[in-house]
Amino acid sequence: MPGSPPPSSAGSAYLVVPEAGPGHGVLVLHSWWGMTDHVRNTVEALADAGYTALAPDLLDGAHPVDGDEARVRLAASDPNETAALVLSSIVALRAHSADPEAPVAIVGYSMGASWALWAATRQPSSVDAVVAYYGVQNIDFDELAAPVLGHYAATDPLVTDDELVEMQAHLLLLDKHVEVHHYPGTGHWFAEADRCEHHDPDAAALAWSRTLEFLATHATDRRGPSGDAAVRT
Repeated sequence: MPGSPPPSSAGSAYLVVPEAGPGHGVLVLHSWWGMTDHVRNTVEALADAGYTALAPDLLDGAHPVDGDEARVRLAASDPNETAALVLSSIVALRAHSADPEAPVAIVGYSMGASWALWAATRQPSSVDAVVAYYGVQNIDFDELAAPVLGHYAATDPLVTDDELVEMQAHLLLLDKHVEVHHYPGTGHWFAEADRCEHHDPDAAALAWSRTLEFLATHATDRRGPSGDAAVRT
């Protein structure tokens, strides 16, 4: 962002506030590769679009070099600690957003998408939109209030067709707002530029444009400075 203050690290997180001032909060939850350049670039791109964006480091500085190492790292982690970090990150993000009382959106990748769906269901009043890149959840979605946008690969050994169909059917049966897009010729990680062997630039660009459109529709502060509903024309 030309002319803007440099992005700042906030403890074990990466935070960027738009040059024009705080915007609606968007939490970015990374995949099992950890806090990569892709994650930081996503945070910065969201800030360029006017959002205050925060990405917590869910792996405490770890950067697995391959899937086997990532599986070992995740198996050794405490899911309760990760859950607490995700929820506390929502609180931290709100403090830097345009309206500290407003909910935030979550954009998650793979493992991070699963956590995004979980957090939005666990704290429905705190999350107003979820964007899931090639990640699923099998929890009870009864309490979910946020609309969900999903981006999924054509061929994906980490997310089976049955898992995706079951999740989508569950959401639809509960009358939840869900939009799912499939990207022909892609595999898991297609949206992450630093996964060179899997990255599909065209599919990634299309998914990102859909993400920004979805956030513009659903992740918008609706209250004016006085606390009354803002009038938009």
